[in-house]
Amino acid sequence: MKYLLTTCFALLLCSPMAMQSVSANDEKTNIATLRNHTPIEEQQPTKGIPKVINNDKVQMRNYPMQPPLIPHTIRGYEVNLNSNKCMACHSRQRTAESLAPMVSVTHYMDREGNFLAELSPRRYFCNQCHVNQTESKPLVENSFVDMHKLMKQKSQQQ
Repeated sequence: MKYLLTTCFALLLCSPMAMQSVSANDEKTNIATLRNHTPIEEQQPTKGIPKVINNDKVQMRNYPMQPPLIPHTIRGYEVNLNSNKCMACHSRQRTAESLAPMVSVTHYMDREGNFLAELSPRRYFCNQCHVNQTESKPLVENSFVDMHKLMKQKSQQQ
């Protein structure tokens, strides 16, 4: 019992030193962070809110099952328990007059796959999956390649 207590006490004393060495190693490895190596006690200057692309052009998706991006501003849109502004244009009943694309039929299905007359509650809050595109640079370096380019590269190699 005495040995166990002594070991626990020694580990407790050594843990701050171990944490310091871990943070020192992080600085040496140049991990890309959104804070750009700004110390915790300092604040980075704000860059402002990026401009939303508002051209109503449907943008290509980068991977299968990617939710479509919103090609217009949604500032001021109310989406809450009582109201969903998105459905004023994107519901089945309104697409003919608004010329907006209808939401996918999957948005009218419950979790068991049954079709509903109204939008499924689990798909009601659009911003859970859909975001608007902004004119901004990536916050960290990105080497993403979409699946079509990958498939082309693979077919050219064969």
